[in-house]
Amino acid sequence: MGTQENVELVRRGYEAFNAGDMATLGEMFAEDAVWHVAGDGVLSGKKEGRDAILAYFGELGTRSGGNLKVTVEEIIGGETNTVAVQNNRAENGGRALDQDGAIAFRVADGKITEGREFFQDTAKGDAFWA
Repeated sequence: MGTQENVELVRRGYEAFNAGDMATLGEMFAEDAVWHVAGDGVLSGKKEGRDAILAYFGELGTRSGGNLKVTVEEIIGGETNTVAVQNNRAENGGRALDQDGAIAFRVADGKITEGREFFQDTAKGDAFWA
């Protein structure tokens, strides 16, 4: 795949994520994909395999009361690495999350093989997801 195809893959992934469409998301990830979440919180760390990544995404929905909204500001594509700049907003239990961040995606053979999440303030993010 080329740069534009990788950008479109990532863009479709965000659309599926915001729609809660885990089936479509699952088709976009390699079976042995790896996902890294920065920070020291309960959701931080390495998720190994497509099923673990999808379970993590589901946990984000559960812990946000289903109102997590990720807005893509820009996607910068490359042949192997594609980066999305985003804003994350959610409210749950009187707590609010409003953070900018970025995810670096590695793409191979039309599938996402790795993702690395980076956020503006990991301590605040960790506190929200606790």
